[in-house]
Amino acid sequence: MRETDGRASVEQRRGFLQGMATAASALALAGCATAGAAGARAAASEGQEKDAGEAEVTPGEDLMQEHGVIERILLLYDEGARRIEHGEGLDLGVIQRAARIVRSFVEDYHERQEEQSVFPRLQAAGREQELVATLLRQHQRGRELTDEIVRVTGAGGAPELPRLLRSFARMYRPHAAREDTVLFPAFRAVIGRSGYAELGEQFEDKEHELLGEHGFEGTVAEVAQLEAALGIADLAKFTA
Repeated sequence: MRETDGRASVEQRRGFLQGMATAASALALAGCATAGAAGARAAASEGQEKDAGEAEVTPGEDLMQEHGVIERILLLYDEGARRIEHGEGLDLGVIQRAARIVRSFVEDYHERQEEQSVFPRLQAAGREQELVATLLRQHQRGRELTDEIVRVTGAGGAPELPRLLRSFARMYRPHAAREDTVLFPAFRAVIGRSGYAELGEQFEDKEHELLGEHGFEGTVAEVAQLEAALGIADLAKFTA
């Protein structure tokens, strides 16, 4: 009888231990599922935060936005030339400030970026050689015109100022348009995705180094002030 009872006791213990093992396994699986769900939620939250953040500006987009600043300066040049030609009042200090923005933002920053980072890569790849050569000549000619504009406005004006302003604008509009539609697409194809992303970071670092933390935004704000001074700040006035 005791032998039978002993066998029954052993079986009970085995059943109890198997039940405990099963319960432990279930708890472990539940824990893994909970941890997995939490990890998935954390990853999704992180992804949402990244999506909600500011998108990175590519080098091409960066350069094209800077062309937008240049075009707004050219509108200042257009208005300055028009006022002189029609005998209307003009504060030459506004035009000189615009020319100094051309010097610091366009020539010493924007064009240098192109000359140091964009043009050499295209030349090394044998792409758009003739275009690059023309663009380089126009950069140099633009600097000469800026020197003259600064000199003339500082001296109180001269009859050749409208010609200087119009010459710069006439050259730079097709210059920027050809870069936007031909040069930058060719450059993107040459440099590749990873190189393109890396260069974008270099452009941003250079902007902060030369122009301060808010270099682009600060330049846009300064140009807007000059537009207001010349009465061309209201975009609606340009509606056809």
